[in-house]
Amino acid sequence: MNKTVVDHVGRTVTYTYPPKRIVSLCPGITDTLFALNLEQEIVGRTKYCIYPKGKVEEVPVVGGTKNVKLAAIQEVAPDLIIVEKEENTKEIVEELEQYFPVYVAEVQTIEEAYAMIEEMGELTDRENAATSLIQSTRNAFEKLPLGAGKRAAYVIWRKPYMVVGKDTYIQSLLDRLGFTNPFVQHEGRYPAVTIEDFQQANLDVLLLASEPFPYTEKHIPEFNAFLPDVQIELVDGEMFWYGPRMLEAAHYLAEKISKKNTGASK
Repeated sequence: MNKTVVDHVGRTVTYTYPPKRIVSLCPGITDTLFALNLEQEIVGRTKYCIYPKGKVEEVPVVGGTKNVKLAAIQEVAPDLIIVEKEENTKEIVEELEQYFPVYVAEVQTIEEAYAMIEEMGELTDRENAATSLIQSTRNAFEKLPLGAGKRAAYVIWRKPYMVVGKDTYIQSLLDRLGFTNPFVQHEGRYPAVTIEDFQQANLDVLLLASEPFPYTEKHIPEFNAFLPDVQIELVDGEMFWYGPRMLEAAHYLAEKISKKNTGASK
């Protein structure tokens, strides 16, 4: 049977329900689909869709998140393609929708991450599994301690330095942890910033992410040089992904960021 839904950018999408051949072009969504017991239905992914390990490797790669291979997607003949507004481009949607049903999701907050899981369940006839995953994740997040208002920046890139700003899932997570991010006042969701911007931000904590730029121990002295009084911490960027990683992230964040490294308490 056919089903018609409206996606997050207001597009009407009609597809075969429940879908038997799904292409996902967003890592967090691919991970979510596996968690909803859809491994037999997933026929295409991006090279950045690396979870769940041990299972996702069996799914053909059809490109990246910003560039896809139309021929590879046509070869797997999906009856539904799922993309995410931030991860994928408008041009990708416009190209693919000429051939296949394309559903555009959007995740900028923790609540929208829960909503995305619910939507994936509704799209694929996995409502019960989605409800269970949401409840487990909510329970884990409710136990997170808070960061006590400390001023923190989350750094994602080098040359130029880029940080997390407003209207992003990571910023929503920082909010949930009780941190204040001064860079939400800057233009853009991932603003480029200067050394002077860092120095004027009056930071308590600087979080250096392992991805997309792979910050490691060797980069800490670089920041110590101009932020000598700021606590600098390396963090696993994958723990700031939405989807099933949120369950693992809740434990990681409680230990790594909120309790162990910032002195926050429940």
